[in-house]
Amino acid sequence: MNGRQLRARFRGVAVVAAGLLALTACGGGDAGAKGDGNGEGKAAAAARTVKHDAGTTEKVPAQPKRIVSVSVTMTGHLLALDAPVIASQATPPSVITDKQGFFTQWSDAAAKNSVKVAYQGFEPDVEKVLALKPDLIVGASSGAENAEKFYDKLSAVAPTLLYRHDDVSWQDLTARLGKDLGLEKRASEVVAAHDKRVGEVKAAITVPKQSAALVRDNQSAMTVFTPESAQGRLLTSLGFTVLEPPAGKGQTQGGRSDFAEFSQEKVADTAKDSSLLFVSHTPEEITAATARPVWKDLAAVKDKRVYDLGLDTFRLDYYSAGNLIDKIEKAFG
Repeated sequence: MNGRQLRARFRGVAVVAAGLLALTACGGGDAGAKGDGNGEGKAAAAARTVKHDAGTTEKVPAQPKRIVSVSVTMTGHLLALDAPVIASQATPPSVITDKQGFFTQWSDAAAKNSVKVAYQGFEPDVEKVLALKPDLIVGASSGAENAEKFYDKLSAVAPTLLYRHDDVSWQDLTARLGKDLGLEKRASEVVAAHDKRVGEVKAAITVPKQSAALVRDNQSAMTVFTPESAQGRLLTSLGFTVLEPPAGKGQTQGGRSDFAEFSQEKVADTAKDSSLLFVSHTPEEITAATARPVWKDLAAVKDKRVYDLGLDTFRLDYYSAGNLIDKIEKAFG
């Protein structure tokens, strides 16, 4: 058979295939949902539409296989769900990360699951994400790694979901991710395990009668975490009364409602007799902060009611929340 005859035959096959496709579209409304024998129809039917904090994304895999996280904060939530994370954004290494730039509270889980560093830095490296061939991208729409301005570029690589993590408890975020990623059962198990641990520790500790001031020292000012912050909600669930921030508006980052920054004097005046619980500090930093004239005469300092909640407590996920509970049990048990 010569080349002209071969081309004619292929044209005939194409015409027949087109006709069969037209018949299927007109008379076989369930054919796509049932699949066509090679899994493509089934995969299309299984894909879902997900509303998230940067918009609405179609064709989200019902069971993603290759997730790239463009938010080091979101990675901890995904790992707790046993989501198939193949790579994650990393931050510059520091006292709260391992040498790769992964947060210490979940770096062991990342190593166990062979999670690679996608890129280092707060702005997504779209080319490096593309090279990883993800079938889903998950990121943040709040915090330093807010990826909203890169949403269109990331969406061109793979379906992309972005979430705020500053105005919601990690439990609610876990439940939302579980629903959107088809991991509802695992999300329920994670939250239930945490709640059980909270109940056990609450029954085993003695909570001070004074309120708890959740603070972070910034040298010239002081950050105060609100009762509605993730840290505040966890302390409240353990039986603590969390101090409200000073009256008036403090300086916030990106409109965040979970904490605000005030002058050292204003915070000290508001704290008065409150116990001081320091978020994300080394012991040396806490000692230096409480030695300042504005703090050293407070009742909490004199009575040794100053507590270290751990370096990993600035951003709470399943792992760091568990570490914070361990700290509370040790300090108040």
